[in-house]
Amino acid sequence: MTRYAIDRARGALIAQWSTGIGETATTVADLPSALPHHELLRLAAGLTQLSLACWRCYTHPASVADHYGPGSLGRQRQQERDAFGTVHDFVVSADRTAWAEIGTRVQEAAHTVGRALAFLDRPNLTTRIAGEVATELDAVERAELGDLSQRAGQAVALSREDASPLQVVQADRLLRRHPFGCDALFTRLDPTAAAIAAAHWLHAAVVATSRHTRAHPAQIVAAADQPFKPLAFESLTEVVSGLGAGVRPRQVVMTLVRNALHVGEGHLLGIIEARHRINAAERLIGEVHAEHPELAVGADTVHLPLTPLDPGRPAPDLLENLLHGVQSCWRFYERHVRTNQPGGGLSLAGPRRQKLRRAFIVAVRQEADARHDQLL
Repeated sequence: MTRYAIDRARGALIAQWSTGIGETATTVADLPSALPHHELLRLAAGLTQLSLACWRCYTHPASVADHYGPGSLGRQRQQERDAFGTVHDFVVSADRTAWAEIGTRVQEAAHTVGRALAFLDRPNLTTRIAGEVATELDAVERAELGDLSQRAGQAVALSREDASPLQVVQADRLLRRHPFGCDALFTRLDPTAAAIAAAHWLHAAVVATSRHTRAHPAQIVAAADQPFKPLAFESLTEVVSGLGAGVRPRQVVMTLVRNALHVGEGHLLGIIEARHRINAAERLIGEVHAEHPELAVGADTVHLPLTPLDPGRPAPDLLENLLHGVQSCWRFYERHVRTNQPGGGLSLAGPRRQKLRRAFIVAVRQEADARHDQLL
């Protein structure tokens, strides 16, 4: 989403959003020095909330809601999206909309912006803000259509409950050229779609590595452990085991992302997954008690992870984990060759290492191509 702030040194309202590899900003309006700073902050906060509410319509589309009917989640989401058509009036005509019925987050945020503008009472500022809001709404609408250029590019940092098949195919093409990943995966594509393609390529890398080294896939995935991200291993395990069982990448990735989005909003979707985690924690507590009775480990002292992903950015986090997993497969593959060559343990450097790397990439591509019908 776009975040708005007041630059007191320049006397300007600025807008800032993520590009996938960093933040970019633009000046929305120059502000007269006589305007009260507190009300300007209220305006900036209202614009930020409006952007959040509008982009939520992109990340949580009505089309993927489990239910659609009177009072259902799907209907609520559609009402939020339909409210885009009322935003302009709420922003520029707070006096006429003061008694209007407000039934959505989008309208509430737009009304907050309108009240702030009415208090400041500067027609030129109102005109600039109305244009800025129109630009933001256009960005959301273009992102919904798969156009992530210009302002709509901030979608590359968001986690969506859906994924465009076209973007999955585009990500797959990028990964075929760059199996270890590239900046374009993070700056040009929806990360949920990119993660679906990356899951397909991770599975191909694990299978190719397993075939060459005769190691079990679980052993290969375990080698991808990240000390500073201990739960990343769990996300890779779910992806590889799911695809190994014949589940399509989309289903595995969407389940992980949606569950993390629910956790980020303070609740779990269903209780089966929670029950599995609680049972695993209870088994661990029992083992610790048996082996180390002196440790005061109990049900009230164990931290229970609810998702292996960062709830604030699950899709980008999963994409990073998957690409790390592909890199880890290459290191496992290389280590196996190095330790099993004549005079084991010798280093592979220069042309020999490049040749081995090319052989690994060829093997992964062949495996990915053989399973390409499972991508979508």
